[in-house]
Amino acid sequence: QVQLVESGGGLVQAGASLRLSCLASGRTFSRTNMGWFRQVPGKERELVAAIRWSGGSTYYADSVKGRFTISRDNAANTLYLQMNNLKPEDTAVYCCAAQPPYTNGDRYSDHRVYNYWGQGTQVTVSS
Repeated sequence: QVQLVESGGGLVQAGASLRLSCLASGRTFSRTNMGWFRQVPGKERELVAAIRWSGGSTYYADSVKGRFTISRDNAANTLYLQMNNLKPEDTAVYCCAAQPPYTNGDRYSDHRVYNYWGQGTQVTVSS
């Protein structure tokens, strides 16, 4: 089992930056594709960014390209999401997610494969 704990959310003004962190349990983090999702009430959960287990490939939703950066520190079992130039439409609950360990690295951007979830952290961007 994979347990995920996010931190770093908060209330900021438009144009500000936040960095989300996700600490994962277990010894298989370095072989686990990881992602960040966000959800707004009444809307479908959206895959915002994803990263291959090796860190060599990343995916971004069009809405965040050029503003968000996903990264990972496999030695520290930690996933990050650097969010710059935040906009009010980025307001959501952000969840760290993991695919089953040892899933093919090519599937890192497939939102259907994620089945481990953190509790989520609220990000609110005021205009």
